[in-house]
Amino acid sequence: MAELHEYDVLLRPVITEATQQLMELNQYVFEVAKAATKPQIKQAVENIFDVKVTKVNTLIMPAKRGMRGRHETWRSQEWKKAIVTLQDGDTIELFNV
Repeated sequence: MAELHEYDVLLRPVITEATQQLMELNQYVFEVAKAATKPQIKQAVENIFDVKVTKVNTLIMPAKRGMRGRHETWRSQEWKKAIVTLQDGDTIELFNV
């Protein structure tokens, strides 16, 4: 497997009402590359945002199913989400807008 560059590991931040509540617990949510591993995600967040990561949880978000009349369609693709817990006192300023 090819080594991912740290800027290719993190695709985008996920900002919803639920993730806003996680930020109060010092947890941040990112969409990451499907091939990214937990150590790669941890290293990418620490190097890009200059923070200390204590824990990384990952999960695969399933595709959403839709209907067009009698026919089943897929509205989105499967993607990987990472919930990153930071050390106490560290924050990511990107989310505090």
